[in-house]
Amino acid sequence: MKRLALFDLDHTLIPTDSDHAWGRFMVEEGMVERARFERENLQFYEDYKAGCLDIDAYLRVALEPLSRYSRAELDRFHARFMAEVIAPQILPVARQLVDEHRKAGDLCCVVTATNAFVTRPIAQAFGIEHLIAVDPATEGDLPEARYTGLVKGMPSFQAGKIVRTEGWLAAMGLGWGDFEKSFFYSDSRNDIPLLEKVSDPVATNPDDTLRAHAERLGWPILELFKAT
Repeated sequence: MKRLALFDLDHTLIPTDSDHAWGRFMVEEGMVERARFERENLQFYEDYKAGCLDIDAYLRVALEPLSRYSRAELDRFHARFMAEVIAPQILPVARQLVDEHRKAGDLCCVVTATNAFVTRPIAQAFGIEHLIAVDPATEGDLPEARYTGLVKGMPSFQAGKIVRTEGWLAAMGLGWGDFEKSFFYSDSRNDIPLLEKVSDPVATNPDDTLRAHAERLGWPILELFKAT
């Protein structure tokens, strides 16, 4: 039987929050109004860490700037963001973790609450083909279609990660029972629902709440970035 390996992204495979970093990048590039966006970006980030994020309010603010630019313009911005901000954060220890699963033939997927525009190139940089992320809505189905600033479908956040993962598996004719083992690596208290769903949860660089939860249940704790 196959094995399934699911990975959160921010503070799990990379020692930073890609969505928060993209917000800072947009501020520095003049893509958004500095004072207001910095304030909101920081508050949403703190709410996420505290486990009380209003995902709908957050996504309205996070996705609206994408509607201001063509896809070609956004791709140019993102290429610089990857080179200047994200690439230095992709560390060998995280690549090794992913590569161990890929070489074992495991079905690998990044499951993140950050939107797909920001995260798809990051998942690809790890050699992971499959991505479950917040999907920004577009004005049409063409690859160059502009973003609307709205969300398409259910956000992959908290229990929504289970729903989205099960939908992804079902589209391939698969379910949890088709896997000998299912792994999920995450740092966040927000991911406890999906961690409890898989057979092999791994608290990875965990926040204090997840660490306490993992210790209580005897889950393994992995410190990828302890020395960073």
